[in-house]
Amino acid sequence: MDSSTLTWPHRNTMPFLPSSLISFPTMKLLYQTHSPYARKALVFAHEAGLASRIEVMHHETSPTKRNEQVFAENPLGKVPVLLRPGLSPIFDSDVICAYLDTLHDGRKLIPVNGEARWQALRVQAVAQGLADAGIAVRWETVRRPEALRHSLLRDGYIEKMTASYDWLERELDVDDAVHVGHIAVATALSWIEFRELPDFREKRPRLSAWLDEFQGRPSMCATPLSGETQD
Repeated sequence: MDSSTLTWPHRNTMPFLPSSLISFPTMKLLYQTHSPYARKALVFAHEAGLASRIEVMHHETSPTKRNEQVFAENPLGKVPVLLRPGLSPIFDSDVICAYLDTLHDGRKLIPVNGEARWQALRVQAVAQGLADAGIAVRWETVRRPEALRHSLLRDGYIEKMTASYDWLERELDVDDAVHVGHIAVATALSWIEFRELPDFREKRPRLSAWLDEFQGRPSMCATPLSGETQD
């Protein structure tokens, strides 16, 4: 499908919204059901209590499959892109999350200052790098024509993934209140399992237990991964 509104389970189970919230203009999120980056933005919206203000629009994108509607909003031709009524579009997932965190009055998911802020942002950075490395591994294993695959490059990216798994096992603040880094890690790791990329669970019980618990959150249950990349 090229561009259609997704129907998520939460749309049928959302609690009653006060009229003050219903009056907000609807934003649109250009999305992909198998993108860890797009899912991160949408999970963040759920955690921030903003999902009801966002219409989710599915768009298939790939470096080899140009999507004109996405390119019209983002010169990189990638999702997620947040479309705001009367304002310029916002991309990528990091920037979308930062913007969404300004729209609610609850506890900020990106801590404002102190070491809590830098911890959340560095965890987010590791998670984003994990997803980037995972995509690179997929190019060198299943997406690039076999004759053009580079095994040494694949192995180099796998090393980055393994080192990141070990760092998260040591450094992830599993007992702290949910922040943007947690969301980024959960959506990256769940995507890694979805794509059957190098395993992170063996010898990492702390990280694995945390992910299993996080995946039970309503924000994760409402945004399941599905579909295949269309190159």
